[in-house]
Formats: sequence, structure tokens, C-alpha cells
Amino acid sequence: MVTFSYFGHSCFTLSDGKTTLLFDPFFTNNPLATITAEQVECQYILVSHAHFDHLGDAVAIAKRTGAMIISTAEVAHLCADQGCTVHGMNLGGSYRFDFGKVRVTLALHSSGIVGGTACGFVLHFGDQVIYFAGDTALFGDMKLIGHKEKIDYALLPIGDNFTMGLEDAAMAAQWLNAKHVIPIHYNTWPPIAQDPEKFKELAESTSRAEVHIVSSGNSLELK
Repeated sequence: MVTFSYFGHSCFTLSDGKTTLLFDPFFTNNPLATITAEQVECQYILVSHAHFDHLGDAVAIAKRTGAMIISTAEVAHLCADQGCTVHGMNLGGSYRFDFGKVRVTLALHSSGIVGGTACGFVLHFGDQVIYFAGDTALFGDMKLIGHKEKIDYALLPIGDNFTMGLEDAAMAAQWLNAKHVIPIHYNTWPPIAQDPEKFKELAESTSRAEVHIVSSGNSLELK
């Protein structure tokens, strides 16, 4: 069984009891974080792009734990230059790691690094197919992602201003045909303040998804 643990913004872990994957590890200066970067243990760190609130503490955590950073080529090279073990990928590519398969998906967003691109990830981990959209606008190829993958859980930004807002994220849930959706990337700062209950009502009325609102510091068993 896979456990999702949320630390606010887009920072979370997925763990099957043997391997822990850490995503967009923004702990330092994250007003929603319930633990510090020094308290995190993981074997892999997946980074969607290089903005400060997503690359975050990745380098420090990777150096302390020996975790491998998985990201786009430019972000991977940036981290490798700072002494980290990395695996670089790019849009549309997939790779089978010892914990499962990772495919890199398009995200419509700026990258935070010259020459780079933002991304999302589809993971085959444990017995679940999990889509982490990263920071993104709504885009039509989400229908293709939903067609190609039988998504069990989709992690979607709902904060608006920098990413999709409530309505577009609800449409993404519909296009992805996900069984479950977990909203992320909201209420960190005033420009991305949103009511997740409104998103839940909208998404559940327009898609087949069951929406799970997980507050920072809490976990959800993915079934």
C-alpha cells in the first residue's frame, strides 16, 4: 500500500514502506510545512522545476540522505554540479527505477532555469498509477495522459494566479479520468488562496473523481 504524506504547497512524499519518494521539497520558508528539511528521510527526490518553492531543499536533502534527484536534464545538471546523485530525463521519456516506472509529462509553466522546462510525472508505484501535474495551466493533452494511463490518483494544483484555478483543475480531473484527486499548491500565500471544499464540490459534480482534501502534516492511504 502507498501512503501519501503532505507538507503543504506541492511538497509531499509517497511511501510503500520500503521506498520513500519526496516531491518538490519546499520546507525552508514554507509557511505550511509541519516538519523541517532535516527531518525528512527518502531514497529519491523528484523535482518538477527549478523555482525556489519546488526545487527548495532538494540539494541539501540529497546530500544528507544520499537520495537520487530525478528531474529534467537542466535541473539534474544543476544539482549534479552541487555534488548530488541525479537521473536526468525529459518530456515524454520514461525510465524504470527499482521502485517502479516514471514518465515525464508536459507542464505549461515557466521552468526557473535557463533553457529548461517545467514538467509533471506519472508514476507506477506500488499498485497505484499516480499523476503529479507539477505547476501547470490546463492543457488539452491532459486528455491524452488520461487516455494513455489509467490514473488512480491525480495531484493537481488549484491555487490559480501561478497555475490552474478551481474551474480549470476540475476540468483537468475530468479530462484525466482520474479515480481520485488530491488538490495541492494552494493557501501558501494570499495570491493562491482557495477554498478546497469548493474545488471538491465542482470536481465531483463534473468528473468521476473522488476528491480528498489532505491538510499539511496529514497522510492518506492510497487504495
